[in-house]
Amino acid sequence: MKLELLINRVRQAEQAVEIREARTRAQWRQLKATWRAGWTPGRIVIAGLAAGFVAGRGKPLRLAGSGGALDLLRAVMPLFVGVQAAQAAAEELQPGSTDATPPGTPPSP
Repeated sequence: MKLELLINRVRQAEQAVEIREARTRAQWRQLKATWRAGWTPGRIVIAGLAAGFVAGRGKPLRLAGSGGALDLLRAVMPLFVGVQAAQAAAEELQPGSTDATPPGTPPSP
């Protein structure tokens, strides 16, 4: 085959790829718009109810009693308590607060 013939084939293939890429992008935009428009509030509520029903039918208490999820919650709970205490302490020490005394000290008369 001649070199010019091969170059023409490559150019045609590149053009075909560019056309397909443009079509794919347009179809993806259309799918994304249709997907977002389809999720009306009513459908979101129905999907949530269906997911809750399926989760409830999965007997979560039996699975939680097996040790995995319950042990995980027991291990993570002190972390949340510590974060909440740190946030409360930071709120008390904010410069905009009306009380300038450090926490834990009685107010002066």
